[in-house]
Amino acid sequence: MRRWLPFALIAAVALAAFGGGAILYRSYRQKVITLTKEQQEAGRRESVHFRGHPKAPVTLEEFGDFACPPCGRIAGPVHALERAYPQQLQSIFREFPLAVHPHALAAAYAAEAAGLQGKFWEMHDLLYREQRIWSEAAGADQLFSSYARLLGLDLALFEKDRKGETVRARVAADQKRAAALGVTITPSIFINGKLMTGPELSPSGLRAAVDAALAAKAAP
Repeated sequence: MRRWLPFALIAAVALAAFGGGAILYRSYRQKVITLTKEQQEAGRRESVHFRGHPKAPVTLEEFGDFACPPCGRIAGPVHALERAYPQQLQSIFREFPLAVHPHALAAAYAAEAAGLQGKFWEMHDLLYREQRIWSEAAGADQLFSSYARLLGLDLALFEKDRKGETVRARVAADQKRAAALGVTITPSIFINGKLMTGPELSPSGLRAAVDAALAAKAAP
């Protein structure tokens, strides 16, 4: 019996890995979308949350859901790209909370309310870092309030804003753009208008896509 135990453990690990891969594959399956130049420019003209240089030659536009596990896993690699290409890359985040995640919309409102106090990216990073805690909690709203307090926000204003029309309009605007571009799943990431799919939607794939976009811009 004991001599079979290592093989049983290996099989269990393999099945778990296959299951995780299947989940990621379902998240990455999406039709190929390439934005027109007009669609790209329209997105840049809007009031958006971005990190990096505003006139960078490469734009990464992400439609994300704070409760989406694949979004949480890709957040770190995207941030690493922002640090690696500070002058060459502009990284845009758009709200696309999915109904399948109970607290996703409330998290989007929390991020936008923090944004009204100049702390969108701080809340963005914190929500992804703490995703496993608040996304499974019964009292997610209380946790969002504690995150606002941790970030030094005016708590009364935060509570008012996350229930207000300005925040709802910001999320609705991002959802409208997603619908216009045919986005249906998260994470959906465009680099200079090209939707990343399959292996491209990985740390090495995203870096290769940024390098390719830079090379295309530099070509005569």
